Amino acid sequence: MGIGELMAISIGVSMDAFAIAICKGLSVEHAEPKHLLAAGLWFGGSQAIMPLLGYILGSGFRSAIESLDHWVSFVLLAAIGIHMLRESREPVRKMDASFAPRVMFPLAVADSIDALAVGVSFAFLKADILPAVLMIGLTTFVFSVAGVKIGNHFGAKYKARAEAVGGIVLLFMGVLILAEHLQT
Repeated sequence: MGIGELMAISIGVSMDAFAIAICKGLSVEHAEPKHLLAAGLWFGGSQAIMPLLGYILGSGFRSAIESLDHWVSFVLLAAIGIHMLRESREPVRKMDASFAPRVMFPLAVADSIDALAVGVSFAFLKADILPAVLMIGLTTFVFSVAGVKIGNHFGAKYKARAEAVGGIVLLFMGVLILAEHLQT
C-alpha cells in the first residue's frame, strides 16, 4: 500500500471525527485551545488504536481466508463508506457542550469502530501497520482540531459534506483494492 492510498484512507476514516468535531464546536460558545486539544487527542488517539486492534485481530485469521482477503477488504471498506454516506443525509443533532472524558470517550469509541474494520483490512493486505496507525491518528487529530474550530465559526453546513466525502473515499479505496487484485 502506497503513501497516497494510506493518506486517502486516513482522510476517509477521519471524516466521521471531523463531522463530530464540527458538532462539538457548535456546542460551545467559544472554542478554547483545551477544546481543540481534547477533540484532537480523543478522536486521533482512538482512530490510531482501533486499526491496530483490528490488525491484530485480522492477523489471527488472515491465513484461514487468504484467498478471499481482497473481497473482505472490499466489503469492509464499502460497508463503512455506505454507512458514512447514509449518515451524511441525517439531520444534525445538538451535542453536549462538555469535553469531559465521560462525554468524549463514548464518542471516540463509537466514531472509531470503522477504523477497527480498516485495521482488519490492513492485516489482509499485509500493510505496514505502524506508519498506518500514525498517519490515521495524526490526520484525525488535525481534522478534529479543525472541525471544532470550523463548527464554532461556521455551523453545521459542513457536517454532511464531510461524512459524504469520507464515505466516497472509502468506497473508492475498496473498489481500488478489489480491482488491483482482480488484475493479478
